[in-house]
Amino acid sequence: MTDRDLAGKNAIITGASRGLGLAIAEAMGRAGASLLLISRSSDALAEARKRALAAGASEASVFAADLQDESAPEAILAEAHRIWSRLDILINNAAIIGPIGKLWENDWTEWQNTIRVNLLAPAALCRLAVPWIAQNRRGAIVNISGGGATKARPHFSAYGTTKAAIVRFSETLAEEAAAQGIRVNCVAPGAMNTAMLEAVLRSSPDAAGAEYTQAEKQALQGGTPPDLAASLCVYLASDRSAGITGKLISAVWDPWRDFDAHIEDLRNSDIYTVRRIVPTDRGKDWGK
Repeated sequence: MTDRDLAGKNAIITGASRGLGLAIAEAMGRAGASLLLISRSSDALAEARKRALAAGASEASVFAADLQDESAPEAILAEAHRIWSRLDILINNAAIIGPIGKLWENDWTEWQNTIRVNLLAPAALCRLAVPWIAQNRRGAIVNISGGGATKARPHFSAYGTTKAAIVRFSETLAEEAAAQGIRVNCVAPGAMNTAMLEAVLRSSPDAAGAEYTQAEKQALQGGTPPDLAASLCVYLASDRSAGITGKLISAVWDPWRDFDAHIEDLRNSDIYTVRRIVPTDRGKDWGK
């Protein structure tokens, strides 16, 4: 992709002060976007702003908001309206891992807060952003998925539930917003050494189950670099990915850098979507 694929574009990024969110802010800055960076910490946002501007962002504004607060999505969009006359891109990255352990042992308030931050807040931001982006007749929404979206994630039921739900939500919104020229996709970033990994390691083998041992190995061996998923987010936010919508794309395993050669296949199929497996998919004929 070209160096400044997002020049002239305005983008909101949630969870932008650390980890993957910070990597996305820097990557979109290098691509020339104007950014509104969202996080809970004003101090961390100030540093993120400096890094986004140093990377090449045409401008970078910050706004502190806690997505556990039901009023946060409206406040974020109000701030975006204050600084911009248009919105082109929404990146829903902010997420928490939530309670770790078996469902019946989880703190129920923490479980519900995970649903609010990881699912309800992104949905609310999309609901508010779509009519505004639609005024341009083109734009992009990227929702960050993750572990639990395509397989069970025991001991992390709240987190896994939200990540599966955000994928189906994105598939649905992609169809609803297609006529407005808005593309909606999900990114699976891979196993990164971020604050979520630290949360697993702060728990215990009993609480986290088999994932605790996996986390220990990942911490020692190094995880997937956040820059990989950040580059995919830039691609999906740019006009180069026109025609790609309603997909769950792995930054690690899918050949997204070569998607230009497969646009028609992606446009006209259920490749990279979540679907039910039936016996014939596994070579079995069980009749009707």
